[in-house]
Amino acid sequence: MAALRLLMKPNIVTKRTKKFTRCQSDRYVKIKHNWWKPRGIDNRVHRRFKGQIVMPNTGYGSNKKTEHMLPSGFREFLVCNVKELEVLLMGNTSYCAETAHNDSSENRIAMVERAA
Repeated sequence: MAALRLLMKPNIVTKRTKKFTRCQSDRYVKIKHNWWKPRGIDNRVHRRFKGQIVMPNTGYGSNKKTEHMLPSGFREFLVCNVKELEVLLMGNTSYCAETAHNDSSENRIAMVERAA
């Protein structure tokens, strides 16, 4: 059976793939890299000086139509058993199945056979 393809595949634009890092986390080991908004009144990043770490804002967000979309144009749907796969197979054109990490090999074989 031939693989499914979308009729119109949208152009997916990812504005930023790099993570936002915390100010001065590269300088000190005690400061983790996880984003943390700087709140000091004299902070260069808070004041948005040129050449400093950028702060996250709504402008970096993805297009709502293409958010969580795979490069193939489909969205992932977590499937745990054959019954859930049946729901996905009924007139579906925009989702692809993803097996749960804790599925047994017996269950996976049954799902692959049903999908084919």
